[in-house]
Amino acid sequence: MTGPLSGTLVVDLTRALAGPHAGMMLGDLGARVIKVENPGSGDDTRGWGPPFVDPPEGGRESTYFLSTNKNKESITLDLMDDADKGTLTDLLRRADVLLENFRPGTLARLGFGTDVLAELNPRLVTLAISGFGHDGPEGGRAGYDQIAQGEAGLMSLTGPGPDDPQRVGVPIGDLLAGMYGAYGVLAALLERERTGRGQVVRTSLLAAVVGVHAFQGTAWTVAGEVGHAQGNHHPSIAPYGLFLCADGGSVQLSCGSESLWRRLCAEFGLDAEADGLATNGERVGNRQRVIELLEGAFAGIDAETLLARLSAAGVPAGTVRTIDEVYGWDQTLSQGLLVDVDHATLGPVQLPGPPLRFFSPSADGETETTRREHAAPPVLGADGDAIRAWLASSSGVAEAAGDDVEDGHAT
Repeated sequence: MTGPLSGTLVVDLTRALAGPHAGMMLGDLGARVIKVENPGSGDDTRGWGPPFVDPPEGGRESTYFLSTNKNKESITLDLMDDADKGTLTDLLRRADVLLENFRPGTLARLGFGTDVLAELNPRLVTLAISGFGHDGPEGGRAGYDQIAQGEAGLMSLTGPGPDDPQRVGVPIGDLLAGMYGAYGVLAALLERERTGRGQVVRTSLLAAVVGVHAFQGTAWTVAGEVGHAQGNHHPSIAPYGLFLCADGGSVQLSCGSESLWRRLCAEFGLDAEADGLATNGERVGNRQRVIELLEGAFAGIDAETLLARLSAAGVPAGTVRTIDEVYGWDQTLSQGLLVDVDHATLGPVQLPGPPLRFFSPSADGETETTRREHAAPPVLGADGDAIRAWLASSSGVAEAAGDDVEDGHAT
């Protein structure tokens, strides 16, 4: 196992997407992630589909589950069963991180409240992800991504117009909560280096979506303006969006500065200083006029030629790729964003790769230290026997380590 979190043990009690995504991020960084699943059914996403893939020997695998569970081991535990609760207790005594996304209060009712966890392992960092927060008037409310996208305002900002709100095409609230959660875990592990003690990190789908409101948030909190959906054009920058060209094609371009606007106009014979178009503020106020002006200039140019001319003029531009085109793109492949794994039932498959790369600088240049070998998402309970054997063989070591901890600090 390689990566900056090599040697870190994560116990993942989560299911669906937000928590499992956080766990996969930590696994991608080299942590050992043990996924605890319900006997029989496992993580809910094992049944989410289609698409499913049917292995030659029978059964089926959910591509949804595969998307968020690589670099993990799987053990099945019934948390209502005393023996299985004992196994979880043994895992938690050894763990650096616990991930959970039960409804607030559920883990305590199962006998693993924060007071119990602190007694078991004072160095444990716990990440708890909820739908709308762990307290407050709606703290116990169940959270699913699309509901959170709507409640947290994201859908009101997405779509062709204010009367047609749209969800983002991936479960972005779940993914962001997982990302914020992993970020919080890393901060808590860093603080543990100073204090010797773990802590509880909490986030929610609501918090994660509000956390990325960006300029739309301050437009309201500072200026008192409510943003709304307006299709594929930026509300504060013009031109910045998708423009039609010849043969039904389209390109995206961005003029984030006045110099880029002047370059664009020079390339296509337009007047950059025309009345009402000379500044970004004026262009935002006359956005439809800008769109019509540019699409008129692009009407006789096919997308490939148009992109080449924009590039030559130094104007940031791009196309809209389909998912298959993205994974066939040389640039995607060059960044390690597609990895090969050997799945227990499917055999060799490719999965989206981790978005981070690591390099060790030296006088002779950089050496990449990014994790190269990845483990396929596990079949249900695949590692249970090995994990139990490891717990049994390491029980004396764990007890000795516990004797060396006083008030949360190694002695």
